[in-house]
Amino acid sequence: MLNTAAKTEAPGTEQELTDGFHLVIDALKLNGIDTVYGVPGIPITDLGRMAQAAGIRVLSFRHEQNAGYAAAIAGFLTKKPGVCLTVSAPGFLNGLTALAHATTNCFPMILVSGSSEREIVDLQQGDYEEMDQLAIAKPLCKAAFRVLHAQDIGIGLARAIRAAVSGRPGGVYLDLPAKLFSQVMSAEAGQKSLVKVIDAAPAQIPAPSAVKRALDVLKGAKRPLIVLGKGAAYAQADDAIRGFVEKSGAPFLQMSMAKGLLPDTHPQSAGAARSTVLKDADVVMLIGARLNWLLSHGKGKTWGEAPKKFIQVDIEPKEMDSNVEIAAPLVGDIGSCVTALLEGMGGNWPAAPADWTTKVNAKRDENVAKMAPKLMSNASPMDYHGALGVLRTVIRERPDAILVNEGANTLDLARGVIDMYQPRKRLDVGTWGVMGIGMGYAIAAAVETGKPVLAVEGDSAFGFSGMEIETICRYNLPVCVVVFNNDGIYRGTDTNSAGADPATTVFVRGARYDKMIEAFGGVGVNATSPDELKRAVNAAMDSGKPTLINAVIDPAAGSESGRIGNLNPQSVLKKK
Repeated sequence: MLNTAAKTEAPGTEQELTDGFHLVIDALKLNGIDTVYGVPGIPITDLGRMAQAAGIRVLSFRHEQNAGYAAAIAGFLTKKPGVCLTVSAPGFLNGLTALAHATTNCFPMILVSGSSEREIVDLQQGDYEEMDQLAIAKPLCKAAFRVLHAQDIGIGLARAIRAAVSGRPGGVYLDLPAKLFSQVMSAEAGQKSLVKVIDAAPAQIPAPSAVKRALDVLKGAKRPLIVLGKGAAYAQADDAIRGFVEKSGAPFLQMSMAKGLLPDTHPQSAGAARSTVLKDADVVMLIGARLNWLLSHGKGKTWGEAPKKFIQVDIEPKEMDSNVEIAAPLVGDIGSCVTALLEGMGGNWPAAPADWTTKVNAKRDENVAKMAPKLMSNASPMDYHGALGVLRTVIRERPDAILVNEGANTLDLARGVIDMYQPRKRLDVGTWGVMGIGMGYAIAAAVETGKPVLAVEGDSAFGFSGMEIETICRYNLPVCVVVFNNDGIYRGTDTNSAGADPATTVFVRGARYDKMIEAFGGVGVNATSPDELKRAVNAAMDSGKPTLINAVIDPAAGSESGRIGNLNPQSVLKKK
């Protein structure tokens, strides 16, 4: 029902009025958007207050970028656009990184920002926080819209929602100038101006010929491999995907945010034999995964010398042939495509060649056995493997918990060590590899799912969003943050040979991050051994209390740039 902003009375007449504030709120509610992440301030302070009063959950952050990351991952988890609300200019810019991140990762998100007055901005007359925000946002998102008149708020939000979730999902910018909020119109006309979006993301059915082509190529494989990407996780077609993979009999790899679509302990899982299957496979089927840098663009030594045919399932036609030739492109939404593939396989699909599956399983088991002793280390200070071995057990015993993970070594090693058992339970830096997603993701994961969250952070990565532990405490969220503290970026052992300043990659030695959360009423723990870490994490997960554990890691542990050191240019010159 439309909120009534005001009434006017004239002799013999009475008319209910509404305004821009109420129309924005009513448009959100009409479209099932019940949670907003943001930072209050001019000109959207009252919008947040009024939305909260109207029953929308409004979570206020300490920095817009973190609120934006929360909105982005909310979109991934729910398939509805996550909404981030910011002030103009600097606040908008702070949220813009998260908007671009959402677009790059194909997460549906809407960045709603207040803005300065158009007539002053366009003449560059120096308004408060003056900026042409629409022009700046356009190159970094899927779509951008500005609403100038109250009667267009309904259609503006409808367009933003549809753009965010239809086709390949992404980020959308919605610009709301300050004058818009106080514009008044009749409540009846306002009600009629609202738009409920119908079938915002319609199914895109694949062509039968494309389905047959893909199955023919897969059936002809001697060494098939299926790669599942986060697009497959986003689709929420879990049963169909599992059915297809199991019926194919092929080994599968899950990209980091696809982990858990099938358990990492599944007998067809080739995660621990990644190098082998990428090099030796002759047919590779990509489902919701892109041949970008995370898969070495589908070429080079990672993929070996064996000739390969690629099958790609994606909703975006332009993704095909982006790096290598795709022998069997299958365009459509993943749920429809996988369902069609499963139906097309019939009842007598041939088993994957036994010599291939035996080879993959042997390599996987060999690598798992090699890793096992490292994960049992009880050294103090801890190394990465000893600490991650503990967290691996925690997740195995609590498969419903959500794991948020970022850092360099902390991310790279956790991705391989910690097995996942359910879909959409592992959230990390995604396609860009951007640091700083941790606390925003953790907050949204707790809010949107109601599940306990374990956020495993490198000490450098934590620094980008660490102040949001106050937000976690303020809303009393069931989040346990573990900071892997090795005193620096990559390692804490670098030295400055030219002066008294610390090396550029070194932090305060012996820092106690656990003391930070205590200042806000949360639980802080300093863990110096795997046994202490295990007790602390289990206590936190059992209690549901906001907790930060300072996990003391050997400063010498870790490698430069983690596992992507090859991307870090090195000087070839030697000092004389």
